[in-house]
Amino acid sequence: MTDQTLWQSIAGTLRAEIAGGVRGTGDRLPTEAQLSARFGVNRHTVRRALAALAEEGLVHARRGAGVFVAPARAEYPIGARVRFRQSMEAAGRVPGKRILASESRPASEGEARVLRLSPGETVHVTDGIALADGAPMALFHAVYPLGRLPGLPKALAEHGSVTRALMACGVPDYVRVSTRISAVLASPVEAGHLKVAPGAPLLLSEAVNATPEGVPVELGFTRFAGERIALTLDHS
Repeated sequence: MTDQTLWQSIAGTLRAEIAGGVRGTGDRLPTEAQLSARFGVNRHTVRRALAALAEEGLVHARRGAGVFVAPARAEYPIGARVRFRQSMEAAGRVPGKRILASESRPASEGEARVLRLSPGETVHVTDGIALADGAPMALFHAVYPLGRLPGLPKALAEHGSVTRALMACGVPDYVRVSTRISAVLASPVEAGHLKVAPGAPLLLSEAVNATPEGVPVELGFTRFAGERIALTLDHS
């Protein structure tokens, strides 16, 4: 076997053990040395296999503790208040975020209509990847009305959290006023970011958040990896 075939074979064996329940959620995998001995390969080959499983969201590493089987699928409730970070923490996951692009520009006609802006008003746009235990869970595209949120770009950079950034801009609370969910297929670029196969099913959420008084503060488009997250509607 070639080196590539070897690590793919090892990843396939471990993947099957996880799927079959031999290794359950939270179980620690054998050490690299133990896996090397089991499969008769060097540690570099084992690391490539473990890295592939981590990219798929099946395992995650804890510094100094080892590699563990990740929870099968995260529950993400969609209700009056939708907060990715809090939802992942409540599920025992470690949330994270990686920003891919950020810019301020004139609003498009559609953005201006949804956010109730005058044509050409400035919006701030961020694109990024939402993570849980280091695994990519979703791609997000968020549009904010900059005139209502002075200082938002700096606040987002400083706080990382949308909730804290909005609070710093004078919005202490916000609620979900609309959500539209549809199924789409991952483009090659989206698949690369989410570590899924091109054409894999994604859940597309188109949502508007507003102040309790009904003033829009965010228009968001989020593409969730269907194999890693379940969207649940919270009617409470």
